[in-house]
Amino acid sequence: MRKKLIAGNWKMHLLPVGARALVERIRAELDPLAATLAKDREVMVAPPDILIPAVAQALAGSSILLGAQNMHFEDKGAFTGEVAPPMLLAYGVTHVILGHSERRHIFHETDDLINKKVLAAIHHRMTPILCVGETQDEHDSGRALDVVLRQLQRGLEGVADDHVTRMAIAYEPVWAIGTGRTATPAQAEAIHGAIRGAILERYGRERADTVRIIYGGSVNDENVDSLVSKPDIDGALVGGASLKADSFARIVRARTR
Repeated sequence: MRKKLIAGNWKMHLLPVGARALVERIRAELDPLAATLAKDREVMVAPPDILIPAVAQALAGSSILLGAQNMHFEDKGAFTGEVAPPMLLAYGVTHVILGHSERRHIFHETDDLINKKVLAAIHHRMTPILCVGETQDEHDSGRALDVVLRQLQRGLEGVADDHVTRMAIAYEPVWAIGTGRTATPAQAEAIHGAIRGAILERYGRERADTVRIIYGGSVNDENVDSLVSKPDIDGALVGGASLKADSFARIVRARTR
C-alpha cells in the first residue's frame, strides 16, 4: 500500500520567527499522533529557502519531513540567486518541489530545465516532487490530458526504471491554484489514473503501483477527504492552508477511505 504524502508548500511567506512558531503549532497538533500517522502517511513542509535553517531546527526530533520549493541542477557554480542540491542536503532537506506551475508560468521554466532538476534530485537521493498541470485555456479546450502527459513524459526523460519509484508526481491544475476552485474528486482521479497508466506503460506495473501521485489545487480541510479517498490520489500538495496549523493538521489527518 502506498503511503499518503501530505506536503505543505509555504511559497513566499513568513519570517524566521513566524516560521518557527508555525512549526511549533503544527507539532503541537501532530506530534501526539505521530505513531498512528506514520502507519499510512508522511508529512512534509517546504518553506522558502532562506527559512530552511530555522525550520530545520524547529523540526528537530519530529517525524515531519523538510522539503524545498525549488533548486538548481548544478552542485555549484556562478549561478547568482540559485540554491544547489548539496546546500539543501546540508540542512536535512529530503524532498524538493520541481516544476510547480508558478515556476513554469511566472518564471518560464521549461520542461527541459525541470527535467535536469529532477535528475539532479535523484542523483543526490532526494525525492523530487514533479508538478504537472494544465492552464484554464488548456482545460476548457479539452487539452488537459495531452498537456499533463507531455509534461510528465518530458519530466521523466532519462529517469531510470529503478529511480522512478523514488519520485512523486503532483497533479496541480493551474486553474485551481489559489483560486478557490478545485478539480472535483472524479476529475482529479481521472487525471491521476492516466498519469499512473503512462508510468505503467513506460516502467511496468510494479513501479506504477509504487509511485505516489498527489493532488494540488486549493486543497483545504473541507475537500481533502473526498480527494485523498480516491484510489489513485496519494496525498496532497497544500498551499495556503498549510500556513494555518489547525487547517494543515486537519488535512494531514484526512480520512483516506
